[in-house]
Amino acid sequence: MSRLKMKSIRELNENDLKDRVIQMRTELSKLEVENAKGTLRKESGKIKPLKRDIARLLTRLNEMNKK
Repeated sequence: MSRLKMKSIRELNENDLKDRVIQMRTELSKLEVENAKGTLRKESGKIKPLKRDIARLLTRLNEMNKK
């Protein structure tokens, strides 16, 4: 997945945001399992940006819920 910008995140509705969060969390868990095994090589730089993208999505969801 490519990096998400807040501009593109703001265009999504609540259901799309929730689906994205679920997809990204499953991808993150797979990467963390591979990292724990020691088989993660080329994709080791994807964990931190993925966590940040999840945080952006959750921030937008919280903004929508407060309104």
